[in-house]
Amino acid sequence: MSPPLIAEFCLLAALWGASFLFMHMGAAEFGAIPTAGLRVGLAAVFLLPVFLVKGVWADFKRRPREMLFVGVLNSALPFALFTFAVMHIATGLTAILNATVPLSGALVAWLWLKDRPNGSRTLGLCIGFAGVALLVLGKSGFTTEIARATPSSGITLLAMGACLLATLCYGLAASYTKRYLSGSHPLATAAGSQIGASLLLMLPTLWLWPEQAVSRSAWAAVAAVALFCTAIAYILFFHIIEKAGPAKALTVTFLVPVFALLYGVLFLNEAITPWTLVCGCVIVLGTSLSTGFLRLPVRWKPAA
Repeated sequence: MSPPLIAEFCLLAALWGASFLFMHMGAAEFGAIPTAGLRVGLAAVFLLPVFLVKGVWADFKRRPREMLFVGVLNSALPFALFTFAVMHIATGLTAILNATVPLSGALVAWLWLKDRPNGSRTLGLCIGFAGVALLVLGKSGFTTEIARATPSSGITLLAMGACLLATLCYGLAASYTKRYLSGSHPLATAAGSQIGASLLLMLPTLWLWPEQAVSRSAWAAVAAVALFCTAIAYILFFHIIEKAGPAKALTVTFLVPVFALLYGVLFLNEAITPWTLVCGCVIVLGTSLSTGFLRLPVRWKPAA
């Protein structure tokens, strides 16, 4: 990639890494669902001008239902799940679990689109999911005796499960997009998806709106995650796809946890444990192999 494109790549990773920080700050006062609802609602408003771009509105009118529905899978559900998660576990840990998105995408593509991975990618899936299992076991709070489980371990497991369910939503969205929205204008998909997500979360957001007054800092955090980490990040992401291709663009997920961990330490006083780093490296290794970013020096075939 050219130096300007590398700069955009790093900026995108920094923006998506900051989303976990802003979600944490907003959810502390708004709650999970209103934070997610405001995020997609404001992002939809920010993205409305893209319909003025030549061909975008016409493309949206050709497949409106599909574009609206992909917003449910790609924004509404995962944003709500991740926002719930950052209320109960460290933002850096949430970002590491988010790095399994390519693993979920490969698994869904295998089962749904029959896009079977080769030996190297299959090994990557196994390594990646093993890293997730180790991370969950190490962070769940459970001891070797079930009876000695702490009360907080249940909510921790629930939060980590929410992260993994969110990544599954992303995987489903990727395969759905490939199957039903292939060839669509990326800006039309970006804007349409945020509108669809907003429609789904509108009523739950109003129903669960906080009774107490919300501080300016919480409003600023929600506005930041909507404008910078969603609207601008989407445009940046699609620009990188156009210039460097989807395979290279997706590798940004390897860099996102680095920024998220850094923000967590600097602004939330979160601690980074050696176990988290080790499991994070295992997950990134597995993801790199499963996406084809890394390849084995020799051909490996899974046992029949």
